[in-house]
Amino acid sequence: MQSPVSGNVLLRKQQYKYSDDGKFCLETAQSVLLGKLNNSRTVINRALRDHEDKISDSGKLKQVSDNLRRAIDNVFNAENVDVLRGMEGDAAVSYFSVVNKLILNHKEKFFMTGRNRRPPKDRVNCLLSFVYTLLVHDVSSALEGVGLDPQVGFLHRDRPGRPSLALDIMEEFRSVIADRLVLTLINLSQVDADGFSESPSGGMIMDDENRKIVIDAYRKRKEEEIFHPFFKENIHIGLLYHAQALLFARYIRGDIDAYPPFIWK
Repeated sequence: MQSPVSGNVLLRKQQYKYSDDGKFCLETAQSVLLGKLNNSRTVINRALRDHEDKISDSGKLKQVSDNLRRAIDNVFNAENVDVLRGMEGDAAVSYFSVVNKLILNHKEKFFMTGRNRRPPKDRVNCLLSFVYTLLVHDVSSALEGVGLDPQVGFLHRDRPGRPSLALDIMEEFRSVIADRLVLTLINLSQVDADGFSESPSGGMIMDDENRKIVIDAYRKRKEEEIFHPFFKENIHIGLLYHAQALLFARYIRGDIDAYPPFIWK
């Protein structure tokens, strides 16, 4: 019998081997990006469906939705991972160009000046960066829990101290989990605009009270259920990261032919 430790060693050795395989990296990155693009588009389409009467210039959202659809159609035409990274960057710029239109309340204080970080320049970017940090921590833990190395990815380049695989897998969760949570916190007036201040470096920081509110909201969001298209059943969002980590481990082992990203319907 194979012990859990030796099983993890074999899994990681296979992961490291595949990380140097250009074809495998491309196919994996295509699956990851497909999940991200589909979920980003669904967030926009859901907003149009549910709040079109409150959204200024809904035509712009429809345009971005069309842009994302075209990107989805072109994912499997990419010849290498660098092309995919360029597609991902273009899609992100397009997506974030309309996030302000999804903010329905307190627009004078909560708005994006483009996606920026290190440091975030406005309240929305500050919230996004904080929730992304929570998300990447949970995804990293899930990957480690199934024996994978969060540092060795396929879409994101490996860098010292960078959890590249966790960043790969969290791409499919950014819009559906993190971005929607931030929009809910703002639109339902759950975070206090006065609880942000500018740091000496010029970035925006949150006070402890807002930070507690965000952490509590994220914890509650993880207790909600969401339908998983691969398993065809509802699971708690908090288990979603583990479910995808398990699927990725099965993919690395060769138990399934392709990595099935989580796609929100």
